[in-house]
Amino acid sequence: MANKKHDGNSQHGPYRHQNHRRPVTRREFLGQGFIGGLGIAMGPSLLGLLARTPDAYAAAAECGIDAPTAAMKRIPFVAFDLAGGANLAGSNVLVGQNGGQLDPLDAAGYVKLGLPNGMHPTDAAQTSNELGVWFHADSALLRGIKDKASAATLANVNGCVFCARSNDDTQNNPHSPLYGIAKAGASGDLVTLIGTRNSVSGGNSVAPASQIEASLQPTKVASAADTRGLVDTGRLATLLGGNGSVRVMQAIESISATKGGKLSEAEIVKTMLGCAYSGTTEKVQQYGNPDVLNPVLDTDIAAIFPSQLGDSDFIKTAAIMKLVVNGFAGAGTVQFGGYDYHTGNRSAGEAKDFKAGQAIGAVMQYAALLNKPVMIYLFSDGAVSSNGKIDNSTGGRGKGVWTSDNGTCAASLILVYNPNSRPQLRSETSQQIGYYRANGAIETAATAVSNNVTQLAEAVVLNYLALHGDQGRFLQVLPTQGLGPASGWDQYIAFQPI
Repeated sequence: MANKKHDGNSQHGPYRHQNHRRPVTRREFLGQGFIGGLGIAMGPSLLGLLARTPDAYAAAAECGIDAPTAAMKRIPFVAFDLAGGANLAGSNVLVGQNGGQLDPLDAAGYVKLGLPNGMHPTDAAQTSNELGVWFHADSALLRGIKDKASAATLANVNGCVFCARSNDDTQNNPHSPLYGIAKAGASGDLVTLIGTRNSVSGGNSVAPASQIEASLQPTKVASAADTRGLVDTGRLATLLGGNGSVRVMQAIESISATKGGKLSEAEIVKTMLGCAYSGTTEKVQQYGNPDVLNPVLDTDIAAIFPSQLGDSDFIKTAAIMKLVVNGFAGAGTVQFGGYDYHTGNRSAGEAKDFKAGQAIGAVMQYAALLNKPVMIYLFSDGAVSSNGKIDNSTGGRGKGVWTSDNGTCAASLILVYNPNSRPQLRSETSQQIGYYRANGAIETAATAVSNNVTQLAEAVVLNYLALHGDQGRFLQVLPTQGLGPASGWDQYIAFQPI
């Protein structure tokens, strides 16, 4: 790595900054793209399946676990964690003053958000609502989404932007709502939570401490091998042929029941043993060939990512969306590194944003092909701003150069795909939660989430519940939430139930 040169234009390489010290911590290496999210693949053990898979519904009747009905199934949830402090506001998703996304900022405000004169959203030609929520017409994120998702898919998408500050260049922002999403009911047939990094949140930013539950820690899934590892029984199925491995598991289950009868512990011990092995038997029946989880062998995914699954960012996106959208996992986080892209040009950030858009569009398109809904949450640790210098290169597209970290220019974005129709807003004002000042900085006093990342994550959980018409359970799911009494929750909810 010491001899690697970076030409400043690659969307894959690391970024060195004149105004940053040489990276020394893991966080700094990750944010500048020198390393990816590394970790150890973790698969469930036999007894662990019971704890990891609360809906192991084919277990014996005495386990007290029943098959979920369609009404009990929760909407798949995928979070994208852009490590480093990406631009989301203005040059990508539009942000406005108190009147909403199209309530214009002043000229200096748009310049700070990377948009020079002639590209301000006050010109209708510079805006697009193809995804329901308003984007800049030349948004790199939007161009990437459209590269992967069809027009028919985009017609059934809507979104909501949170104007909310977060700290720059630190993984200590409690952005991740994954534990809250699990507590809201998201679960999978194999595992509840997954992420592309072996961390407490499954990504770069941490989760709110009040939401973390050790038994729900995301399993690391970042490759086809990791998906296989969730259910791989060695070569048992191949060696025994047909249902051989199922018969072996059934024999183990029977032995477990016999031994359990001789135990002096409480009856619950026997029940737990029997239920654990019953659940394992059912999983081997379903997944005796772990290739059923392999994203590389999925023809729909191959069509979405033609000749691109050799790219580490795209294969981990494919792995997460394969497991989550199909219901093998309840929710997952995809982490992309290198989004600390104030590199003296605009082209590096445009390339990075386009790639993140491709990954998001791929999740939408995959959900459309499977006729499944999906909720996508996009966030980053901090943001960047421009001083007005222009990058007129082909990659820079005549836009403002990102010159510095600036968490007051941050935003987070929810996108929801519904196969039946475009999700409907809860009110005319719910497309943008919080707002920007005219000068291009967040009004941090606008809402409870505008200057509090923990409460931003809580608002995402509230929105997830509301998509199911279940926001009344919010206090049960997050009893220490900071959004106030139920009478004030409507201001944080974007959509009608789907």
